[in-house]
Parts: sequence; structure tokens; C-alpha cells
Amino acid sequence: MKPSLLHLTGHALLASPVFFAAAVSAHDVNGEPHTAYETSAGPPAILLAQAGAPQNRTQVGARTVRSNRPAQAAPFEAFAPKVSVRWDERFLFVESNGIPAHNMMVGITAWQQQVPLPQNYTGANAWQIPLTPVPAKEPRSIKGQFLRGAIALAVNGIPIFNPQNNRGEVSQEIGELDEWSGHCGRADDYHYHAAPLHLQKIVGKGQPIAFALDGYAIYGLTEPDGSQPTGLDAFNGHTTQALGYHYHGSTKYPYVNGGFHGEVTEREQQVDPQPRAQPVRQDQPPLRGAKITGFESTGANSYKLSYTVNGDKRAVLYSINADGTYPFEFQNGSAGTTKQTYTKRERGGGGPRPDGERPQRRPGEGPGAGGDRPPRPEDGTAGPPPREGGGGKRRDGQQEAVSKFAPDAMKKPSAIFILTSPEISADGKLPMDYTGDGSGATLPLAWKGAPAGTKSYALIMDHFAPGNVMKHYWTLWDIPAGTTSLPKNVKDVGKLGTSFKGQIGYEPPHSQGPGAKTYVLTVYALSSPLQITQPPREVNRDVLLAAMKDKVLASASLNVTYARGGDAQPEGQRVPRREGGPGANNPPRPPQPGVPN
Repeated sequence: MKPSLLHLTGHALLASPVFFAAAVSAHDVNGEPHTAYETSAGPPAILLAQAGAPQNRTQVGARTVRSNRPAQAAPFEAFAPKVSVRWDERFLFVESNGIPAHNMMVGITAWQQQVPLPQNYTGANAWQIPLTPVPAKEPRSIKGQFLRGAIALAVNGIPIFNPQNNRGEVSQEIGELDEWSGHCGRADDYHYHAAPLHLQKIVGKGQPIAFALDGYAIYGLTEPDGSQPTGLDAFNGHTTQALGYHYHGSTKYPYVNGGFHGEVTEREQQVDPQPRAQPVRQDQPPLRGAKITGFESTGANSYKLSYTVNGDKRAVLYSINADGTYPFEFQNGSAGTTKQTYTKRERGGGGPRPDGERPQRRPGEGPGAGGDRPPRPEDGTAGPPPREGGGGKRRDGQQEAVSKFAPDAMKKPSAIFILTSPEISADGKLPMDYTGDGSGATLPLAWKGAPAGTKSYALIMDHFAPGNVMKHYWTLWDIPAGTTSLPKNVKDVGKLGTSFKGQIGYEPPHSQGPGAKTYVLTVYALSSPLQITQPPREVNRDVLLAAMKDKVLASASLNVTYARGGDAQPEGQRVPRREGGPGANNPPRPPQPGVPN
């Protein structure tokens, strides 16, 4: 591992050397050895430029400490001055640039082509930790809930997200996380999905390694005296005489706090309020077969992420310039090299102001901190609007309208609501019989785990095509609440709408162009039947999604791929975006690594 350190001055990354110690094995709560956690993180020599000097601020690195400093500020000392804190009578406010001192990204095998970029978690966009946690009357589990945004904050200023991604999969168990239990989200924001146990070596066993957003501390694998924790509840927490209620990290699910013992407010599947990450480029699709092998500084403000795709060595090189530009170079191995320069787009912070007042949201912005969890607005207007059907002409000669809804609009993934098909195997390939190259039959489907209160279902099959084109192939609604499956070539179930070509019924995909294409089937569990007054010939994807607003209890999606001639999917082939984006005004999607222009 090449030594490197990322640090921020005036909100720009600078590089200077730091040495990483060898990995040291950790032990889980049962005392079993575990090597998945790197313990090489060291105290950063990082300066975070601050605007103004609020009351009750401590810069512990300079030892400017006020007598009324709350105890919760102490664990952050090891990471000053990069991490700074201030407080009022209710909250501890934590500021950082979102970049840890330890290395990042190495070891990821399920990668969505994001890289670490600094975030402005300062001022009104700072993290807040309640100084006096209030036990909840009804504690909330995070399993299948709070799938967007952070649930905790590590004492090095890095947010910790739900161990499940927003599809309900445990990130630590499917190759999404690096050796330090983190990865980058859709805003290129680095965050953890498990307790950063490696920080215990830095802060010591007597200090927490994180705080849940309900205010309760998260300790490592042991109590401060070195003893093993006993009597842990389902949230990895318990009460002791010395500490009161607190959580512990672990090396198995839930890895971090498994829920909230204290009071929190949930809005759009996340704790609210919390800071907002700020993207400089469009989120990327997964890159199949990729494995990240290195991340290093190549000079002042310049970095290199190295990876392989089926043995082919590749890299992403990028710089962070003082003028707000971000030049990227995608070295795609045998597929050649592409370059793209992005420009920083400032947006307002989503966190609380020091006095507790929340800033006004801009139109189209959702709350939340972080790339792979924050929701898109429910109207789907985040980012450049996808073009419905490519903006061309339909069979009736009329011009296609621009879609108002993003690929993931109205989706509410659930860990227990699952959509499957007996015709789709583990490789996800769509048999030819269900395409335009076969009989064009509709796919048999089955679902289970719908939430209580489901009164009706709706179904959409769509495809996010190159060129920011949103195509839909199947729209079905008014599916009775008692239905749990649809047979092949289903008839007389629900009401059938149009495809992107304007015809009522199922439009079998033809997979134009080289390589496999990904199509997404989504079943929506609804709290009431949809009130659609238009005739079926006018009901397309947009009409159906608009009618669903405020009625979606949960959704379940099934991704299928089809390539003419049985072609394997090329590395870097665009697929529909899987997770909600970080806000409005995303720049255009760049050239994709591994895909020639």
C-alpha cells in the first residue's frame, strides 16, 4: 500500500506523506479473531479552513478548550484540527471535509465507479449529535428502514450509513466495502457501512468510536475496561452502571447500532435533519468484474485509483483544482483512455444552523448526507430529466415528451418485499421468448413480503438507455391486493397502459446496439388504488408514477439483461441507477470507463 494522506485547506485536497501501520487483527464480541478491519488509521495532520468563529468552538489540536466543553467532544480530539466541534445547549456540531486519514477504496469488488472527493460538512451543513439523548417510547430498528442517509457519525468525522444498502443487501457481505468498512456514494462522498473498529486504536478503549444520530455513544468490541460486553439487545446496545445506555460495534450484522434506542425523526427513509453531500459529477453505474487494487496521491491535489477488470489493469486519475474544476482521466486498459472535466456546483447545506433553525431547501432538493442514500425528490426532477423514448416520434407520428421522472422515482426498496421470476436464473438473463426476438410474451412474476396495509399493486418495466433516455415497456395498475404473482402472458389482471412507443400493452425489448442491456421490473405496493382518469391509451410511465405520489408503501425490483445473439455484457455497460441521488442539478454523465465513445 503506497503511503498517502488527504487533507483539506480552503476546501481543497492537498497531499502529504503519512505512513500506514501494518494491519492488526481485531476480535468480535465473542472474542473470535477477525481480520476484515484495518487498524492502520492514524491521527491526521489536516487543517480545515473555517468560516467565522462561532461561540463554544473547540480546536482541540491547538488545545484551545473552553471549560464548558461537553464530554462528547473528547473522542474527536485525536482527529483535530481536521475535525472541529462546537455546541449549544442541545447539540454537538461536528465539522469535517469527509475525508479520513486512513487509505480508502482498496479491496472493493462491487464498485459503482465513484471516487473520494471532499465534502463541505461545515457551518449550516455540519453534523449534529444530541447532547442529551432521549429514550424513545418505541425504539426503531434499522433493518429494512433508514436505508438512506447516515445513522451514525464516526469520531473522525466520517458518516456511517445503514449496513444494508437501499436494496436491502448487507454491503459488508457483497464486496461493496473497502478494508476500512467504507466506500464512496453517488456524490463521491466517502462513508462507512459498518462500525470503524480500527479507530479504537487511535482513541483508546475508554472512548467511543462513533455516535449514533440519536446521541448514544458507540464503543468498539469491548467495554472501556477491556471486558467483553454482555446482554446486548437487538440494536447491539445495553446499559451499564458506568456508561448508561450505549451501543457496540461488531464483526457481524448489524456491525453498528442496529436501531435507535433514542428519539430520532425519520423523513423519506432517513434520519432528519442531516448534512447534504454535494456532487460535482453525475453518479455512475456499477462496473461488473472490477476490483479496486490501490488508491494513492500522485501529487498536489491529484489522485489515482487503480483497479482491474477480469485481469485488465485500469485506473482513474483526477485532480481537484482551486478554480473549482475537477479533471478526470479514465484509463480503460484495452478500451483506451477518455477524459472529462467537471465543474463544482455549490448548493446550500442541509443540516441545522447553530441555533437549531433549518435552512430553506431549494426546489428539487432532498434532505440527506450522502451519495448512495439520500433520496431523489418524489417528483423525480433531480438531475437532467430523462428523455422519454429518446425524444423521437412515436408510431402515431407525435413527438415524445421529456420524462418528468428519474429512473428510481417513487421507489421505496424494502428488505422483505421481494420480486422474482421462475424464468430468471442467478445470472439475470432474460430468455429470448420474452423479447422482440422471440414470441414477445410477458414474463411470469411472483412477489412476497408486501407491507401491511397494501390495497393495490402497480407494475412498470423500464430501461434507462444511453443518451439519458427513459424507455418503458410495460405499465400495469389496479392489480388486486390479494395478488402475489402474474402468469406468463397475463390477461385480465389489472389495467394495462402503454409502452414508450404509445401502444397499449407489453412492448418486448429488442436490445438495439451491441452488448447486453438491463431492464428493470418494479412492483409497487400501494396504500390505496390509483385514481387515474385518463383512458388506458394515455397512461404511460409518467402518468402512472404521478398517480402513485404519497401512496407507495414499498417497492420491489428485478433487474434482467438481454443481449442479441447471447453477447456477454461489456465491462462498464450502462445500467439503470440503483440508488437515490444526492440532489438537483447533477452534471451530465461522463464517458464510462471501459466503454469506447
